[in-house]
Formats: sequence, C-alpha cells, structure tokens
Amino acid sequence: MPIVQVELLEGRTHEQLSKMVKDITDVIVADVGASREAVHVILREMPKDHYAVGGILKSDQ
Repeated sequence: MPIVQVELLEGRTHEQLSKMVKDITDVIVADVGASREAVHVILREMPKDHYAVGGILKSDQ
C-alpha cells in the first residue's frame, strides 16, 4: 500500500487539494501498478508562521 505524504503551506482551496490528491493517485497507479484503493495520501498543511526560509517566516513575506 503506497503512502504519500505531502507537506505544504496553508492557503489552497478544497478544489486545488482535491485535484492534487487525484493527480498523485493517478501517477502512483500508473507508475507502480497499485490499485486506486491502495493509495493513501496524507496532506499536512502548516501555517505560514510555522515555516521559514532564509531566517524569514513566510508570514512576514
């Protein structure tokens, strides 16, 4: 059972997340041969004040 974990900043719409999950599942099914029902996708959204690049919080940019 393939398990895919995606970490991303909050702010995407339900429609964007839904499409991303479908696309990820499609690739795993095509490339690995797993059944759709076996593919698990975990989304972890984080607030922009919990992520920084170059010492600057994303919420400050």
